[in-house]
Amino acid sequence: MLDNLKNHYKKLTSNNLDNLFIKDPKRFNKYSVNACDILLDYSKNWISKETLRLYQKFLKQIDFDTQKEKMFTGEKINTTENRAVLHTALRNSSDKSIFVDGKNVLPLIKKELNRIEKFCNDVHGGKFVGHSGKRIKYVVNIGIGGSDLGPHMVTEALRPFHKTSFPEIFFVSNVDGAHIKDTLSKINIEQTLFLIASKTFTTQETMANAEIAKKTLLEYYQNNHSAIKSHFAALSTNKSAVEKFGINKNYMFIFWDWVGGRYSLWSSIGLSIALFLGMDNFKKLLAGAENMDNHFRNTPINENIPILLAIIGFGNNNFLQMNSHAILPYSQHLHRFPSFIQQLDMESNGKSVTKDGKTLHIPTGPVIWGESGTNGQHAFYQLIHQGTQIVPCDFIAVVNPQHDYIDSNNMLVANCIAQSQALLMGRKSEEVIREMNNQNKSDEEIKKLLAHKTFKGNRPSNTIILKELNPYTLGSLIAMYEHKIFTQGIMWDINSFDQFGVELGKVLTNKILKHINKNSLINSNDCSFDSSTRGIISYVNSNLIKDKIK
Repeated sequence: MLDNLKNHYKKLTSNNLDNLFIKDPKRFNKYSVNACDILLDYSKNWISKETLRLYQKFLKQIDFDTQKEKMFTGEKINTTENRAVLHTALRNSSDKSIFVDGKNVLPLIKKELNRIEKFCNDVHGGKFVGHSGKRIKYVVNIGIGGSDLGPHMVTEALRPFHKTSFPEIFFVSNVDGAHIKDTLSKINIEQTLFLIASKTFTTQETMANAEIAKKTLLEYYQNNHSAIKSHFAALSTNKSAVEKFGINKNYMFIFWDWVGGRYSLWSSIGLSIALFLGMDNFKKLLAGAENMDNHFRNTPINENIPILLAIIGFGNNNFLQMNSHAILPYSQHLHRFPSFIQQLDMESNGKSVTKDGKTLHIPTGPVIWGESGTNGQHAFYQLIHQGTQIVPCDFIAVVNPQHDYIDSNNMLVANCIAQSQALLMGRKSEEVIREMNNQNKSDEEIKKLLAHKTFKGNRPSNTIILKELNPYTLGSLIAMYEHKIFTQGIMWDINSFDQFGVELGKVLTNKILKHINKNSLINSNDCSFDSSTRGIISYVNSNLIKDKIK
């Protein structure tokens, strides 16, 4: 089937993209979908009715619908860790049962959601206060990876929905002490709630920052350990470690091993979102995601937004050798969105073996990168338009902004639409010559500049339009990418829900850290390190300022 698709793409790409529009003036109507408050225009890609037919056949061949249902119904599709994958259950508002190991998980989810709501109400209403009796004015979320990127992105995206009576939010992720130091300088410790977001409560970077926050608090309250209970909450599953840290068990909010880190913002990891935006908005976020879940689960391929995005990306990556993908949101509030999708996609599908452990000889997850528009236009769009590498793009725009500067938003949306058109059409030599003739350029100047000012176009993109960026549509947008990534994982026959590649570096870090902390030179005969690593450690140790080592 893959050979059929490969041959199909060879035939399809013999036509330039702009020619496809010339041949079919109604191409947009045929290759766009409007669902879940999202318009997807995928017409500026090499895709046809035959493409959709072939992919439909391929998805049937790999039993995609069965694999999809296994995720929604709680089967343990994360085979390497023997876990279910149920982030969709976190936003499931139905009364149907979903069983994991014989236990219906929906009542557990709803119970924890109610606990989060009560805690938010207590903070917002002044019932939960700091040790000195002052209301909570600041929330500092200490986490990393999925415990940081998702909540951070959402709170930035939905900042217009923040009420001044709710706490301001800060996020600390980097183990670089500068991150927590800079954050602590912006808050009043008496009015601060620290959220320690770590499933195991052992995450190295998170716990290092948590200890600094704890030390700072204890110094302020003259080593009164009871103050910890009024300023810390935990998002974790490790009850004993949480209590040992000094946190009140009533302020420990749990999630489950079937919730992956990069899919966890819908769980108690989203407590920072609820505290910043209010529980009503958090529920709307969940509702938007549930809407996309139902769309993905029940809609045919030719109208299914996540599946359409998945097959387009699969074709670009596997048959057209376009191995990177740009996420380009034309909304300043979505400036953290590319980073979030980067983790979601690359940590999920950056795999080189199949589910059965067999080596793959085809490309899998592309390199995901991007920046908010129009900033990106003045940074890397030169490469996108005229570089030797073709980079497929997702342009994301919002019709109605959460501000009153309509003219500036119209300019922003116009830029978004223009960029996708420019990638499609390029700039023909005839146009360049005509322009320079109008500028009274000499024939010699025209000849000199023509190649530099001409670019081919014929570069694919998707355009994704939201009527408005609000909690509901953002929930839909995030879930859309989650399901796109899941679909591609099935197409590549990989496990999208483990991340063992992240762990080796952590093991080696601990080993190296022992030598740095000891400030000792490593014997040149020590075979546990290569010569490069030994040399770097020796250089660091020889240049450490000794009185700063703690």
